[in-house]
Amino acid sequence: MEKVLNEYLEKMEKYLRPIAVSERVDIIKEIKSEMQELQSNDIPAEQIIERLGNPKDLAKAYLGDLLSKESRFSWNRFLVVCAFYSLVGFSGMVVIPSLAIIAPTFIICGIMSPVLAAVKMIDYIFALGIPYVENIGIFLGGIVTFNPIVEFIISLVIGVLLCWTGRGVWKLLVLYCKKIGKTVSNLSI
Repeated sequence: MEKVLNEYLEKMEKYLRPIAVSERVDIIKEIKSEMQELQSNDIPAEQIIERLGNPKDLAKAYLGDLLSKESRFSWNRFLVVCAFYSLVGFSGMVVIPSLAIIAPTFIICGIMSPVLAAVKMIDYIFALGIPYVENIGIFLGGIVTFNPIVEFIISLVIGVLLCWTGRGVWKLLVLYCKKIGKTVSNLSI
């Protein structure tokens, strides 16, 4: 059998995972025998795949047929769905809002840190006397004080690190939401 057809069967098996192994094997054997019969009639692999359609859609059709035939209650499926939505509910209350707050906060702080240090440095260089500028800077409990020019350089580095961290947290949030969405679509058969 051609590689393309074997890949199709592997995808089908992956999409049919929610059902019992014995039923999955029977379905794969049925599709494989149909492929072999079509190949024996000199039909190219591309036309066979076109005739069968998208493996995910075909798998959903098989799953729909099996679920409509199966009228008994499945504790295993019930527990899996309950566990998944309990976890997603917790993440909806804690993880997602936390990441959604942390990401923009880090980015804003990363931008504001060098801007405020630049204001203090300009006030220092030109002796402008801007009110409350003495409250801007790096404080280490009075142990060490820095020159405003040095503070500006340090704040640039800190600003870049904060922006980079905020961007990473945002990507983590997007990835988490995509994974949850993909898992939901896999559960809803």
